[in-house]
Amino acid sequence: MIEIPSGTATLGLPPGSFGWDNEFEAHTAQLPAFEIDQYMVTNRQYLEFMTAGGYETRVFWSDEDWEWKTAHAVSHPVFWRHTRNGWIYRTMFEETALPLDWPVYLSHAEANAYARSVGKSLPTEAEWHRAAYGSLNGEERYYPWGHETPDSRFGNFDFDRWNPTPVNASPQGQSAFGAQGMLGNGWEWTSTMFAPFNGFQPFPFYRGYSADFFDGRHFVMKGGSARTAASMLRPSFRNWFQAHYQYVYAGFRCVSR
Repeated sequence: MIEIPSGTATLGLPPGSFGWDNEFEAHTAQLPAFEIDQYMVTNRQYLEFMTAGGYETRVFWSDEDWEWKTAHAVSHPVFWRHTRNGWIYRTMFEETALPLDWPVYLSHAEANAYARSVGKSLPTEAEWHRAAYGSLNGEERYYPWGHETPDSRFGNFDFDRWNPTPVNASPQGQSAFGAQGMLGNGWEWTSTMFAPFNGFQPFPFYRGYSADFFDGRHFVMKGGSARTAASMLRPSFRNWFQAHYQYVYAGFRCVSR
C-alpha cells in the first residue's frame, strides 16, 4: 500500500463544461490521510481469498450480499471456470489458463467481501480521486500521470486491446503518489453510492440518464476499462452498477484508514 497524505479532492465539473448530468456541480472534499493499494487486486490474490474459504465465511459478507450469493450459488468470479486442470479464464474470444497477474473482474459484493477479509475497505469516490489525481504540492492533475494526451504508454484503454494486462504493466501512468493503473485495465469499484451532487439538474433531453439510478442500489465506479475511449477519461467521469452485477469489466483496490 502507498500513503496518501491529507488533502482535497475536487469532484465534478463547473457549469458550462462538457459532461453528463451526474458530473455537476463541482465541489471539494477534504480528506484525512489514508493508504491505498498501489495496484488493483489481482486474480492471484483473489484466488488466495477463495482457497482460504472466502465465499463460505459469513462475516466477510453483508446480509444482502450473503443472501444473493447463496440464492444464486455464486462461488467464484463469473469469468472464471473450474476444470480438472485448474481455473480457466473466459476472455472476449477464447478461454485461457487463469492469468494470475491480471486484475480480477467481479461484482461489488465480491470485492467488498475480499476487502473485509484483509481488514480493509473499498475507497470512497473522493479517496479514489485523490489517489489518482492529487499531488504533494496540492495541485490536481488532469490525468494520473500529468497532462500528456493519453496513449498506450500510460494504460490499457482506448480500444487498444480486448483483454486486461498485468496490473503493473503501465508504470509510466502512475499517479503522483505512485498508484498504478488507475485509468484503464478495468473500472474500479468504490464504496460510494451513486447519488446526485449538490446542484444536480437532469438534462432535459434525457431526464432519466442518471436520475433513474439514484435508487440506493448502485455504486460509483471510476477509472475506465480497455474498452473506454480516451475522450472519456476525464477526472469527473462516473460509471455505476448494482452491487450484484458480475458481468462488468470492473475490479478494485483497497484502502486502509
